[in-house]
Amino acid sequence: MAAKKQQTHAKRARELAVKEKRERKQAKKAARAAGGMPEADNGDGSDLPAAEEPTEAPAAEWIR
Repeated sequence: MAAKKQQTHAKRARELAVKEKRERKQAKKAARAAGGMPEADNGDGSDLPAAEEPTEAPAAEWIR
């Protein structure tokens, strides 16, 4: 009987990364549901919080 083909290390690493990402996402969703984290959705699908919009400098400051 032939032996099974071994998975490459790269494939195993990709699968593990996807699994860990899913687990982190599930934990994050559970924390939000429990009220542990504020909801911050900046619309681009990233996990990073939205950056504050820059305030405009007074007109007199840049016109000299």
